[in-house]
Amino acid sequence: MKLIERYILRRTSLMFLATLLPLLGIVWTTQALTNVNLVTDSGQSMLAFLKLATLILPSVIPIILPFAYVIGVSQTLTAMNADSELTVLNAAGSSRMMIIRPVMYLGIALSLISFAVDNFVEPYSRMAVRQMVATAHADMLSSVIQENAFRKVTDGLYVQVTRRKGGGVLEGLFVADTRDPKVEYVYYAREGAIDEKTSALVMNDGEVHRKLPNGDVSVIKFDSYAFDLADLTERAGEATIRAKDRDLWFLMNPDPEDDQVKRNPGAFTAELHRRFTEWTLPILFGLVALVGSVDARSHREARVHPMISALLVALAIRWAIFYAGSAAESSLLAIPFMYLIPVGVAALAVRQLSRHKSLELPASWRTRLVDLSDRLTARLPGRAGAAPTSNGPQP
Repeated sequence: MKLIERYILRRTSLMFLATLLPLLGIVWTTQALTNVNLVTDSGQSMLAFLKLATLILPSVIPIILPFAYVIGVSQTLTAMNADSELTVLNAAGSSRMMIIRPVMYLGIALSLISFAVDNFVEPYSRMAVRQMVATAHADMLSSVIQENAFRKVTDGLYVQVTRRKGGGVLEGLFVADTRDPKVEYVYYAREGAIDEKTSALVMNDGEVHRKLPNGDVSVIKFDSYAFDLADLTERAGEATIRAKDRDLWFLMNPDPEDDQVKRNPGAFTAELHRRFTEWTLPILFGLVALVGSVDARSHREARVHPMISALLVALAIRWAIFYAGSAAESSLLAIPFMYLIPVGVAALAVRQLSRHKSLELPASWRTRLVDLSDRLTARLPGRAGAAPTSNGPQP
């Protein structure tokens, strides 16, 4: 690799990392904060929260990485053009391949990283996250022992405890159960405890209020009552494994007896083809960025900033591939489009680069943009040729 190619590769890599890390931090923070309530309500430690937040990262990287790359390439080449470096390279007779090669080397490396993360790291992290969430929901004791606070155990089931005593005894129990739309139950008990063998909440010296849809309420006092939690904890402790959570080998040969495969086989087929197509996005976005900013341009040319143009095209490509992948879950006819879109974009970009054509606005649009810019500039106060703002006599 020549000196100028190493220079371009270094600048592009630094700009890519400078874009990736803040974006990754923002998205990771928002994703992690959505799970704060889950961790705090289930009584998990800070270490469990950090583990959960870290396991979210692999699912974010394949989404953020291509966009950070297109920004890094566009911004690097635009800065080189502003510093007249591209002009000097052209004047020295350098081939455009000296600029294209290092950019594509980095794009291929990022695509391989994206493929590895998407097919091997992310399925493991997704499985681990789902299992942690399921375990937190299944931990009924952590929800019950919170004193003087209503805790939502599941939809329609709330528990409050006045005080926790030694030996696992819970004092001042209140349970509201509205899971059945036909009848509502409210339980009061002086004390109670969780029976770990039978997965039941045993309440002593209390009463249950039963309310029917017509408004009738019946009150029954009891010396001892067992509120069964077995079905609830079993359902909460099961992690539903979807197509996105499976590794590549399972998708290539799915188990026909798997419940999710039986329920929605199209999702597994679409996910397999998504894994084979979306990893190419860094290469595609690198080509798009090159088309928009590889050539030296005069500062007087009216054009949209190359980074904006490249980002808009990248967003359109990402949306088209995502739409084709979603449609493939219900129709096999959409699967060929998942491959035609990246192949077509790559072919079009290579054609533009080989013909020395760039991503730019039509000539008529550029002319209108220049006229609009001139009119706006002329109206700014303090500009040469600007119209006077005073109401006095004009010279």
